[in-house]
Amino acid sequence: MPRLIPTLAFAVTAAAVGLGASPALAATVPAAAAAPAATAHFSAPATSAAGYAHSDAIRNNAKSHKVNATANATPSGYGPSSIQSAYALPSSTAGSGETVAIVDAYNDPNAAADLAVYRSEFGLSACTVASGCLKIVSQTGSTTSLPAKNAGWATEESLDLDMVSATCPNCKIILVEATTSSNANLGKAVNEAASLGANAISNSYGGSESSTDTTYDTSYYDHPGIAITASSGDSGYGAQYPAASPYVTAVGGTSLSTASNTRGWTETAWSDAGAGCSAYDAQPSYQASVGTGCAKRAIADVSAVADPNTGVATYDSTSYEGYVGWQVYGGTSVASPIIASVYALAGNTSSVDNAALAYANTGSLYDVTSGSDGSCSVSQLCTARVGWDGPTGLGTPDGVGAF
Repeated sequence: MPRLIPTLAFAVTAAAVGLGASPALAATVPAAAAAPAATAHFSAPATSAAGYAHSDAIRNNAKSHKVNATANATPSGYGPSSIQSAYALPSSTAGSGETVAIVDAYNDPNAAADLAVYRSEFGLSACTVASGCLKIVSQTGSTTSLPAKNAGWATEESLDLDMVSATCPNCKIILVEATTSSNANLGKAVNEAASLGANAISNSYGGSESSTDTTYDTSYYDHPGIAITASSGDSGYGAQYPAASPYVTAVGGTSLSTASNTRGWTETAWSDAGAGCSAYDAQPSYQASVGTGCAKRAIADVSAVADPNTGVATYDSTSYEGYVGWQVYGGTSVASPIIASVYALAGNTSSVDNAALAYANTGSLYDVTSGSDGSCSVSQLCTARVGWDGPTGLGTPDGVGAF
């Protein structure tokens, strides 16, 4: 079984995001802004058992709402129109008839209600259980016998639901809640999502690699015709699973800011974006010609915004570590559901067997060529460059052509 990664906490510098509460939420992040300290936390339950995963969500405390506080009671961070603008995504009826599933651990009893707040705030149509747009099930498919509540994972679930809504407002959503955060239960939840007809499945979690990963690959993540994404991690260089699986699209992270260029946005590699070489999974054929520097599977494949300093707005009414309501989050937990939803927008998942499609269509990606997540003996594993690199993969979506 993969080794435990326990609950983690570390400090980051939260630059003043400078984004208002309007639906556009698209102001420049000033490079020289004052930088109040913020503590970033992975939303994961503490455990001493082996074989468990953590979520890859990081809260920007300086921009999030604390219980009984009067500040930040309205949204900060990027909203749907910013995400759609940054990645040149289609609007109107795009995504209709597609279903994106998100897999998380434990139960968020307020998931549907919190999603309603988010979608209402940003002028998105309602997505409810009653209408059939939203489905919430356990890893066995039950809608009534759901797992125990966990506040940390509840925040992850709200973030994931919000990012699917922001990226593909017309998509239906399935939330599959694993009984625990064990790799086996999360994998069973992926299988359940596939059985329920999801076109794309997002996994915003990861843990240490293990020699059993190749068995997990075929047991849980090999679903031809379904696009499966997994976050690359938030601790810089070092592979994590299931992002290391050749059957998933490993999603790295960027820092995203508005700019006075033709695109209107600019991206650099996020300093904590996960990247690395798998110790166990073989190099897939689609990576053979891009010069990863890895003898085996390399992470990441593509990327999207993940820096909590240029983070996204999310709404969660379950108090976690004293934070509740409107919050700003980053981490590759943001990027994974964005990319899963872009796959759904493309409407082409029946032809998807792994990440190979993006490697064949790099002209429809924004190549991120600056920034790094550390220092490596093989520079492209840590430093962005023209073409493939570890922190950002092949780049970020420029429309849906690569998917």
